[in-house]
Amino acid sequence: MEKKYDLGIIGGGPAGYSAAIRAAQKGLKVVLFEKDCLGGVCLNRGCIPTKTILHCADFYKSLKKAEKFGVSFGENAALSADYQKVFNRKNEIVSKIQKSLTKLVQSYGVTIVNETALIADTNIIHAGGMAYSCKNIILATGSKPSQINGLECDGKFILNSNDVLCLESLPENILVVGSGAIGVEWARIFSGFNKAVTVVELASKLLPQADTDVSKRLERLFKKEKIKYFTQTKIEKIENHDVILSNGQVLKPDMILCAIGREPVLPVCEGIEIEKDGKFVKVNQNFQTNYKNIFAIGDINGKLQLAHSAQHQAIGVVDYIVKGDDVHFDKNLVPSVIYGSPEIAWVGKTEEDLNAEDYKVSTFPVAALGKAQADDEIDGFLKVIEQNGKIAGAHAVMPEASSIIQQFALMMTGNIDVKLALKTVFAHPTYSEAVFESLLGLEDGSISLPPV
Repeated sequence: MEKKYDLGIIGGGPAGYSAAIRAAQKGLKVVLFEKDCLGGVCLNRGCIPTKTILHCADFYKSLKKAEKFGVSFGENAALSADYQKVFNRKNEIVSKIQKSLTKLVQSYGVTIVNETALIADTNIIHAGGMAYSCKNIILATGSKPSQINGLECDGKFILNSNDVLCLESLPENILVVGSGAIGVEWARIFSGFNKAVTVVELASKLLPQADTDVSKRLERLFKKEKIKYFTQTKIEKIENHDVILSNGQVLKPDMILCAIGREPVLPVCEGIEIEKDGKFVKVNQNFQTNYKNIFAIGDINGKLQLAHSAQHQAIGVVDYIVKGDDVHFDKNLVPSVIYGSPEIAWVGKTEEDLNAEDYKVSTFPVAALGKAQADDEIDGFLKVIEQNGKIAGAHAVMPEASSIIQQFALMMTGNIDVKLALKTVFAHPTYSEAVFESLLGLEDGSISLPPV
């Protein structure tokens, strides 16, 4: 006997559980299939556990500056970090949020099926020996770490971003392959716990997707943190744990972290064939597949592999199912964040994107802020790009960059021009003053900097 639902969702990550909650709020009868724990990669093997560990590393680093702030630990009080306790705290935080999230989804009356789901037809999902009839289906099956030939992960010497979260202690010498968000954050974690770190990047700069000024500042930060790096470099071969690079260098790491990106986990289909675009599920502007009642959101559609992007897509798709409103998704308006101290964030276009087009740039140094001086967090900047009186992009390397960049995302989404934004009063002393000062720099000049 078939169980009937208005909406069946395969995958319980940020895309899936957000769609389930939104649909339930709209009065739909929802079934959510998740073979693992709710929360997906973000909660279980990505955002949350990584940021928990990274916060511990940053806290440990900040304690090393205690004397500078008039704080001392007394005689014979040696500062040390116990990574086993860091590991345990990470597990506790993840477990706590897992339980809270499950209760939240259940509170909306969503049926959760902890089984592998198989799409048998355009309206039929099989799971755990049962058949579920669903008027609409949302695919939100997420992604997994990518691999490259010659660098296959074994969970011991060569690890991926899933494996590294299972470590209860850290080796002394670590090679990170890839300098995207995952690679940079883990390099900062390893360095924060006093481990020797080398980063190898195939592209011509660190953080290849970032504005060049951001990449250059990251190079400076890496040097400050004693993180070695090689760009335009790849691994030629590995012999008995000796790593030979294309630039002739020979490294002898205790461990390699392969952080070269992620690829989609495609749903299991028997009775139908979902059309693909390369590795990803092909969708239209409303995230419909080649079957109009089957949608694909989050990491599997290749738009942007970010949890907040997936959540935005989820809400838009459910509203389309319920009301027929077209989904408004512009990846140019989705902020990206690299965590650590200081944070790195951006939204919109880079100077490289605009190339020969007419635009203006204002760059404000964080050191000119009273708040930054008080906190001793003076290494960083906020760069704003204006085109035709509107914000075209913003790029930040500074404390609280993850929150600062959201102000520009709001301006860009609301199509707010620079002159209107400047009517906002910014509190003092705050890091948000960098927003005000950088906007002033696009007009008559910042009031906290000398004339050019």
